[in-house]
Amino acid sequence: MRKIRALIVDDAVVTRRLVSDCLGDDPELEVVGTAPNGKIALAKIPQVNPDVVILDVDMPGMSGLETLVEIRKTRPRLVVIMFSTLTERGAVTTLDALACGANDYVTKPTSIGGVTIALQRVREQLIPRIKALCARSSPELKPKLVSSLTATRLRSIVPAPKKERVDLIAIGASTGGPNALTRVIAALPHDLSVPVVIVQHMPPLFTRLLATRLDAQAQIGVSEAVAGDALRPAHVWIAPGDQHMVVACSGEEPHIGLHREPAENSCRPAVDVLFRSAAAVFGPRVLGIVLTGMGSDGLRGCESIREAGGQVIVQDEASSVVWGMPGFVAHAGLANRVLPLEEVADEIVDRVGMGRRLYRFERRAGER
Repeated sequence: MRKIRALIVDDAVVTRRLVSDCLGDDPELEVVGTAPNGKIALAKIPQVNPDVVILDVDMPGMSGLETLVEIRKTRPRLVVIMFSTLTERGAVTTLDALACGANDYVTKPTSIGGVTIALQRVREQLIPRIKALCARSSPELKPKLVSSLTATRLRSIVPAPKKERVDLIAIGASTGGPNALTRVIAALPHDLSVPVVIVQHMPPLFTRLLATRLDAQAQIGVSEAVAGDALRPAHVWIAPGDQHMVVACSGEEPHIGLHREPAENSCRPAVDVLFRSAAAVFGPRVLGIVLTGMGSDGLRGCESIREAGGQVIVQDEASSVVWGMPGFVAHAGLANRVLPLEEVADEIVDRVGMGRRLYRFERRAGER
């Protein structure tokens, strides 16, 4: 199996060395070059022919965003991962880069904890993304999807009727999610008769800025979730970075809850946490949707939704940046439908039923 060829572009020599050492230690990766700025990077790309470019967001002269735009003119399929700082400026530029064609991003480790911690973070955050994203163009690197659900368990889960009533849309996404969410949420009508809750794997600050961007492009309201927010129709709540979001119902009406319990699937917020809570409160009236993303977060949550009688839709492989999260759900037999991204919004509208009365929460049978 051939190695994945990486070009590292960063104006800081310490960062270039750190990332080079980290990637070089992996037997499946090869660092074929480094560059201190965008201009040199553009000259090196045809020389070293990388499979992936690790591109610093904030560089003097030609910025990471400007470099990305130039790369996309000649190399539309080259994997580009932005290396971003955890600052508002870094977050804004990173979201711009994703909109301009970057495949994903990783936030730079801080100096706190020293080199050992920084190396560990790069290994955990950057290397899996490189392998997952490059697997699309290298079939021999494609990871195997393995479900831990037993065949007996799968056979006990049967498809739900297409016209089952829907009172809540719950969406999970990760790698490639910001762009996928933009296409889905922007296509929903202004009079959508149910609330929408979303977990997008992102750090704090990034989720707030993503919500602001989606709100500017959507016909319905979008905001970063605040604990205690009452669920209402035609509005979208995005889980804040580093906090799990749940649907709760301690009074008469369901509302948003937030907490910082341990990460699940190495994620906080986690899709599984949101989906489980949605199934517990809304039962068969939940429509769970899993969009593009790495890993298997959402698999167990979808199992909870199906057990409660709800419905599940996943994005198809062809339109996904990474078919990890939706792929695991599909292979587990939990998806009612597997759809290309461009059909997801129409499917939501069809299942919700735009002609029915406005959303009104009704407790599940047996609840007080």
